[in-house]
Amino acid sequence: MIWQTLPEIILSDPLALEIRTALPDALRVLVKEYPRDAWAGDPGFDGLVQFWLDRHMMFRRLMDHLQQSTQALLDQNKDPAAFTKEVARYGGMFVNQLHGHHQIEDQHYFPVLAKKDARVARGFDILDADHHSLDGHLNRFVETANGVIQGLHSAPDPRDLAGKFHTSLLGLGGLLGRHLEDEEDLVVPIILRHGSTGLG
Repeated sequence: MIWQTLPEIILSDPLALEIRTALPDALRVLVKEYPRDAWAGDPGFDGLVQFWLDRHMMFRRLMDHLQQSTQALLDQNKDPAAFTKEVARYGGMFVNQLHGHHQIEDQHYFPVLAKKDARVARGFDILDADHHSLDGHLNRFVETANGVIQGLHSAPDPRDLAGKFHTSLLGLGGLLGRHLEDEEDLVVPIILRHGSTGLG
Protein backbone atom coordinates (compact mmCIF):
# COMPACT_ATOMS: atom_id res chain seq x y z
CA MET A 1 0.00 0.00 0.00
CA ILE A 2 1.04 3.59 -0.63
CA TRP A 3 1.50 4.46 3.07
CA GLN A 4 3.53 1.47 4.28
CA THR A 5 6.73 3.52 4.56
CA LEU A 6 5.18 6.35 6.59
CA PRO A 7 6.42 7.07 10.12
CA GLU A 8 4.93 4.99 12.92
CA ILE A 9 3.47 8.14 14.50
CA ILE A 10 1.17 8.55 11.48
CA LEU A 11 0.21 4.89 11.37
CA SER A 12 -0.79 5.02 15.05
CA ASP A 13 -3.08 8.05 14.61
CA PRO A 14 -6.63 6.78 13.96
CA LEU A 15 -7.56 10.12 12.35
CA ALA A 16 -4.59 10.20 9.97
CA LEU A 17 -5.67 10.29 6.33
CA GLU A 18 -3.89 7.02 5.64
CA ILE A 19 -5.77 5.25 8.45
CA ARG A 20 -9.25 6.61 8.96
CA THR A 21 -12.32 5.32 7.16
CA ALA A 22 -14.58 8.24 8.12
CA LEU A 23 -14.75 11.27 10.35
CA PRO A 24 -15.65 10.63 14.01
CA ASP A 25 -19.38 10.80 14.76
CA ALA A 26 -18.82 13.93 16.86
CA LEU A 27 -17.71 15.77 13.71
CA ARG A 28 -20.60 14.46 11.61
CA VAL A 29 -23.37 16.20 13.53
CA LEU A 30 -24.03 18.74 10.78
CA VAL A 31 -24.02 16.28 7.90
CA LYS A 32 -26.65 14.30 9.78
CA GLU A 33 -28.80 17.44 9.86
CA TYR A 34 -27.94 18.25 6.24
CA PRO A 35 -27.54 14.92 4.39
CA ARG A 36 -25.92 14.85 0.97
CA ASP A 37 -29.06 13.93 -0.93
CA ALA A 38 -30.71 17.16 0.23
CA TRP A 39 -27.85 19.58 -0.47
CA ALA A 40 -28.80 20.64 -3.99
CA GLY A 41 -32.36 21.49 -2.93
CA ASP A 42 -31.34 23.64 0.04
CA PRO A 43 -31.78 27.44 -0.36
CA GLY A 44 -28.21 27.91 0.87
CA PHE A 45 -26.78 25.80 -1.94
CA ASP A 46 -25.48 28.86 -3.78
CA GLY A 47 -22.88 29.46 -6.46
CA LEU A 48 -19.94 29.22 -4.07
CA VAL A 49 -20.89 25.75 -2.83
CA GLN A 50 -21.51 24.52 -6.37
CA PHE A 51 -18.21 25.97 -7.61
CA TRP A 52 -16.29 24.36 -4.75
CA LEU A 53 -17.92 20.96 -5.31
CA ASP A 54 -17.22 21.25 -9.04
CA ARG A 55 -13.52 21.68 -8.23
CA HIS A 56 -13.62 18.50 -6.19
CA MET A 57 -15.32 16.70 -9.07
CA MET A 58 -12.57 17.90 -11.40
CA PHE A 59 -9.90 16.33 -9.16
CA ARG A 60 -11.82 13.05 -9.07
CA ARG A 61 -12.20 13.05 -12.86
CA LEU A 62 -8.52 13.78 -13.45
CA MET A 63 -7.54 10.91 -11.18
CA ASP A 64 -10.06 8.58 -12.87
CA HIS A 65 -8.72 9.58 -16.28
CA LEU A 66 -5.12 8.84 -15.29
CA GLN A 67 -6.14 5.46 -13.84
CA GLN A 68 -8.14 4.52 -16.93
CA SER A 69 -5.41 5.67 -19.29
CA THR A 70 -2.80 3.62 -17.42
CA GLN A 71 -5.05 0.56 -17.44
CA ALA A 72 -5.54 1.00 -21.18
CA LEU A 73 -1.76 1.01 -21.65
CA LEU A 74 -1.47 -2.14 -19.55
CA ASP A 75 -4.18 -3.73 -21.72
CA GLN A 76 -2.21 -2.65 -24.82
CA ASN A 77 -5.09 -0.40 -25.91
CA LYS A 78 -3.12 2.84 -25.56
CA ASP A 79 -0.19 4.12 -27.59
CA PRO A 80 2.80 4.67 -25.24
CA ALA A 81 3.62 8.06 -26.77
CA ALA A 82 0.04 9.27 -26.32
CA PHE A 83 0.06 7.88 -22.79
CA THR A 84 3.16 9.78 -21.70
CA LYS A 85 1.71 13.01 -23.11
CA GLU A 86 -1.49 12.45 -21.13
CA VAL A 87 0.44 11.75 -17.93
CA ALA A 88 2.43 14.96 -18.39
CA ARG A 89 -0.62 17.06 -19.21
CA TYR A 90 -3.24 15.72 -16.84
CA GLY A 91 -0.80 14.80 -14.07
CA GLY A 92 0.61 18.31 -14.08
CA MET A 93 -2.87 19.82 -14.09
CA PHE A 94 -3.93 17.58 -11.22
CA VAL A 95 -0.97 18.46 -8.99
CA ASN A 96 -0.90 22.19 -9.71
CA GLN A 97 -4.63 22.70 -9.33
CA LEU A 98 -4.83 20.61 -6.17
CA HIS A 99 -1.95 22.52 -4.53
CA GLY A 100 -3.62 25.83 -5.35
CA HIS A 101 -6.97 24.60 -4.06
CA HIS A 102 -5.44 23.48 -0.78
CA GLN A 103 -3.63 26.79 -0.28
CA ILE A 104 -6.88 28.74 -0.60
CA GLU A 105 -8.61 26.39 1.83
CA ASP A 106 -5.82 26.49 4.42
CA GLN A 107 -5.26 30.24 4.27
CA HIS A 108 -8.84 31.46 3.88
CA TYR A 109 -11.73 29.00 3.87
CA PHE A 110 -10.83 26.81 6.84
CA PRO A 111 -10.09 29.61 9.35
CA VAL A 112 -13.40 31.29 8.48
CA LEU A 113 -15.44 28.09 8.53
CA ALA A 114 -13.93 26.83 11.79
CA LYS A 115 -15.32 29.90 13.57
CA LYS A 116 -18.85 29.34 12.31
CA ASP A 117 -19.59 26.22 14.39
CA ALA A 118 -17.50 25.18 17.40
CA ARG A 119 -18.94 21.65 17.33
CA VAL A 120 -16.97 20.74 14.23
CA ALA A 121 -14.07 23.22 14.41
CA ARG A 122 -11.63 20.40 15.23
CA GLY A 123 -12.44 18.84 11.88
CA PHE A 124 -10.56 21.60 10.10
CA ASP A 125 -7.37 20.68 11.96
CA ILE A 126 -7.83 17.17 10.57
CA LEU A 127 -8.35 18.51 7.05
CA ASP A 128 -5.28 20.72 7.37
CA ALA A 129 -3.26 17.68 8.45
CA ASP A 130 -4.65 15.85 5.41
CA HIS A 131 -3.26 18.56 3.15
CA HIS A 132 0.21 18.14 4.63
CA SER A 133 -0.01 14.37 4.19
CA LEU A 134 -1.23 14.74 0.63
CA ASP A 135 1.73 17.03 -0.14
CA GLY A 136 4.05 14.12 0.51
CA HIS A 137 1.95 11.73 -1.56
CA LEU A 138 1.77 14.26 -4.41
CA ASN A 139 5.55 14.64 -4.36
CA ARG A 140 5.88 10.88 -4.73
CA PHE A 141 3.27 10.93 -7.48
CA VAL A 142 5.33 13.51 -9.39
CA GLU A 143 8.46 11.38 -9.01
CA THR A 144 6.64 8.26 -10.18
CA ALA A 145 4.97 10.07 -13.09
CA ASN A 146 8.29 11.54 -14.22
CA GLY A 147 9.81 8.08 -14.02
CA VAL A 148 7.09 6.70 -16.29
CA ILE A 149 7.39 9.58 -18.76
CA GLN A 150 11.18 9.32 -18.95
CA GLY A 151 11.58 5.57 -18.74
CA LEU A 152 8.59 4.01 -20.49
CA HIS A 153 10.25 3.77 -23.91
CA SER A 154 13.55 2.39 -22.60
CA ALA A 155 12.28 0.05 -19.88
CA PRO A 156 12.89 -3.68 -20.48
CA ASP A 157 9.20 -4.27 -19.71
CA PRO A 158 7.14 -1.06 -20.01
CA ARG A 159 4.12 -2.80 -18.52
CA ASP A 160 6.03 -3.40 -15.28
CA LEU A 161 6.75 0.33 -14.97
CA ALA A 162 3.17 1.21 -15.91
CA GLY A 163 1.84 -1.36 -13.45
CA LYS A 164 3.72 0.23 -10.57
CA PHE A 165 2.40 3.62 -11.64
CA HIS A 166 -1.14 2.26 -11.77
CA THR A 167 -0.80 0.85 -8.25
CA SER A 168 0.41 4.22 -6.97
CA LEU A 169 -2.53 5.94 -8.68
CA LEU A 170 -5.02 3.64 -6.99
CA GLY A 171 -3.46 4.36 -3.62
CA LEU A 172 -3.42 8.12 -4.15
CA GLY A 173 -6.95 8.04 -5.53
CA GLY A 174 -8.18 6.28 -2.40
CA LEU A 175 -6.56 8.84 -0.11
CA LEU A 176 -7.87 11.73 -2.17
CA GLY A 177 -11.37 10.29 -2.20
CA ARG A 178 -11.35 9.89 1.59
CA HIS A 179 -10.16 13.47 2.07
CA LEU A 180 -12.62 15.03 -0.37
CA GLU A 181 -15.59 13.18 1.06
CA ASP A 182 -14.74 14.12 4.64
CA GLU A 183 -14.08 17.72 3.63
CA GLU A 184 -17.42 17.97 1.86
CA ASP A 185 -19.21 16.46 4.86
CA LEU A 186 -17.80 19.25 7.02
CA VAL A 187 -17.83 22.26 4.71
CA VAL A 188 -21.14 22.02 2.86
CA PRO A 189 -23.37 21.56 5.94
CA ILE A 190 -21.65 24.48 7.72
CA ILE A 191 -22.36 26.77 4.76
CA LEU A 192 -25.94 25.53 4.46
CA ARG A 193 -26.55 26.18 8.16
CA HIS A 194 -24.53 29.37 8.73
CA GLY A 195 -24.17 30.91 5.27
CA SER A 196 -21.11 31.80 3.21
CA THR A 197 -20.42 35.23 4.72
CA GLY A 198 -16.68 35.88 4.94
CA LEU A 199 -15.73 33.32 2.31
CA GLY A 200 -15.55 35.85 -0.52
